[in-house]
Amino acid sequence: MASTILEMRNITKTFPGVKALSNVNLSVEEGEIHAIVGENGAGKSTLMKVLSGVYPAGSYDGKIIYRGQECQFKGIRDSEHLGIVIIHQELALVPMLSIAENIFLGNEHARYGIIDWNANEKRTRALLKKVGLNEDPKTLITNIGVGKQQLVEIAKALSKEVRLLILDEPTASLSEKDSQALLNLLLEFKREGITSILISHKLNEIHRVADHVTIIRDGQTIETLGKKDISEDRIITSMVGRSLDDRYPPREPSIGETVFEVKDWSVYHPLHAERQVIKGIDIHVRKGEVVGIAGLMGAGRTEFAMSLFGRSYGRRITGEVFLDGKPIDISSVSRAVEQGVAYVTEDRKMYGLNLIDHIKHNVTLANLDGVSRHNVIDDLRELDVANDYRKKTNIRASSVYQLTGNLSGGNQQKVVLSKWLFANPKVLILDEPTRGIDVGAKYEIYTIIARLAAEGRAVIVISSEMPELLGITDRIYVMNEGRMVGEMASTEASQEKIMRAIVRGEGKAS
Repeated sequence: MASTILEMRNITKTFPGVKALSNVNLSVEEGEIHAIVGENGAGKSTLMKVLSGVYPAGSYDGKIIYRGQECQFKGIRDSEHLGIVIIHQELALVPMLSIAENIFLGNEHARYGIIDWNANEKRTRALLKKVGLNEDPKTLITNIGVGKQQLVEIAKALSKEVRLLILDEPTASLSEKDSQALLNLLLEFKREGITSILISHKLNEIHRVADHVTIIRDGQTIETLGKKDISEDRIITSMVGRSLDDRYPPREPSIGETVFEVKDWSVYHPLHAERQVIKGIDIHVRKGEVVGIAGLMGAGRTEFAMSLFGRSYGRRITGEVFLDGKPIDISSVSRAVEQGVAYVTEDRKMYGLNLIDHIKHNVTLANLDGVSRHNVIDDLRELDVANDYRKKTNIRASSVYQLTGNLSGGNQQKVVLSKWLFANPKVLILDEPTRGIDVGAKYEIYTIIARLAAEGRAVIVISSEMPELLGITDRIYVMNEGRMVGEMASTEASQEKIMRAIVRGEGKAS
């Protein structure tokens, strides 16, 4: 019988006005992969921050028992000293430092007070080999992709002689290939006796690698399932407190004439002048239609969307854009918004929100005229608008004066959506609208998308999750290497057809 490496007993954590955790219990066996799941805001990340010392002893109630000893971590260094290492969803790497410098930052090999760079780089090569990364230790972090950066974070954890590895949404920003490689690495660590705690919203990944799953809802432990009891339906029911018989809301499309049209759109890379990123794209979206854009990572989907939205990306942009059959000027973000085009970015934290401001200001940010009189903001009008959209999109917060940065990922996404809905766009481009959020919040966002289409708006959804595109769209474009290589009605589409279009450039049928 496996021994218990970790127990968290009756953990309670309170923030001003919010009880984030209420008597949460967690028991983890040595050498297992233990998944923690729950809706956004359920308390998963908070619990792991308590465990790792991000929230120090004294700021919460309850006990942490690690390897049979009660621990009171005053900071993250205390937990790392015992081999507990957390990798957060937002990677903590310094872009302009090398891989070796990042791995040993604050923990450098030194002789007589002088850093031994040769020793650091030699040790880095060994660590990179262990995680399957073939990169020069001197390579800058900014020059490698997100998947490789995630592996650097894991190598950094191994450098601290990790015994309990905590990963918070490690595959949220990774391609399918990189995600599978990371899961394989966790299974290899398991064989080596390393214990892992995995927070993830991707239930198929949990089903593949987890030995136990603990479900948290509204800051409380609901249940822990053994491997034989793990199923997506059981997890979803426990997570949201209800059965989601249908993952996608029912919808009867009412599609009209073409509203939005792009002709011969071409874009060159902003830094590499000779590299064409978008190559003569033609698309159209009709009134009340939800159109998906599928493609592998690097296909150019985000670059295409950003270049359309006020030329936010790229150089030497050519082509025409039509709204209701008339050419429109989208040469700047403000002009695009004035013409009725909105873009919900895939990176809500960097480009979508002001995290250090509250919900009220974020919701009205894209349409200040809508809450102003004679160029002066009407505070009461702004408050009414923010409360209205908080209710419409079901933003879970203590009030609209809560800081946006303190919201869960799903609720942050609803704030971004609210911001653009208040701008009253005719065309809404959604780039990975459900990335990193749970199934309950996904359903709510799908419902918002369906409502927008029912109101007659034209909606474009970019997603890396093919089941999502098949479930919520009316028509799908397939993109590869900067070109549209396929078009098909969602009712006639399948994951196999989409992949075949990507690989062979087939499937041109509306």
